[in-house]
Amino acid sequence: MSDLNAYLNALDLPAWQFHPVAGSTNELALAWAQAGAADGSLVLADSQTHGRGRMDRHWVTRPGVALAMSMIYRPTPEEAANLTRFTPLAALGLVQALAKWDLAAKIKWPNDVLLDGKKVAGVLVEADWQAGRLDSLVVGMGVNVLAGAVPPAIQVRYPGTAIEVQVGHTVDRWAILAEILHCMKYYRTILTGDRFLTEWNHYLAYRGERIRFRFPDGRLGTAEVVAVRPNGRLALKLVSGEKLNAVAGEIDWVDRAS
Repeated sequence: MSDLNAYLNALDLPAWQFHPVAGSTNELALAWAQAGAADGSLVLADSQTHGRGRMDRHWVTRPGVALAMSMIYRPTPEEAANLTRFTPLAALGLVQALAKWDLAAKIKWPNDVLLDGKKVAGVLVEADWQAGRLDSLVVGMGVNVLAGAVPPAIQVRYPGTAIEVQVGHTVDRWAILAEILHCMKYYRTILTGDRFLTEWNHYLAYRGERIRFRFPDGRLGTAEVVAVRPNGRLALKLVSGEKLNAVAGEIDWVDRAS
């Protein structure tokens, strides 16, 4: 804990909480936000038993091997007009942090971070609305740091990996956490501008490649990933030549032989 204190105190966060065990850091952060937590406050857990993911999936964090974190934001009016960018805000923060360890990460739309084509992290953003007004936003992220964080292949929809596996030696969780938070702070300063979108597209996984896309209704379609649009939608070009901007769905499979 002394190392964690040193890293986080150097970041000048308004407040932070550490929980040895938590059900969901997002759930704790939402409750803290409703109780008045300041913008930029952090909730961190060593282990997480009921972490939330997209489409009611769960993210389990084992003790000592991963990061389970949630940041509380109180968006400005301009930021509130760009809510779809808070997911890549966390993803880009991780991508840039991993570059310090000479790792080239990519962002798999809409909310995963990949290393060597395998999932190393996932992001989930949840909003708290009060009387029809956005009061706060919670950006949660789970990161596989050590090899023990990677779940068995049979339990996941997409292959997983960990930072330790990719680097080839053990790494300091708290050093990675501090670098992620530092990079997220930077990306927030450009969140509403064109540069943010440029960065998002630069690190977009499978851009220009043919993939199989799973639509929200369960349909599958083969398409080429074109780009992320300013509103956060994923521009796709179907094999039929039709172009569309997906607001939801996920990349289900990659056809690298095409």
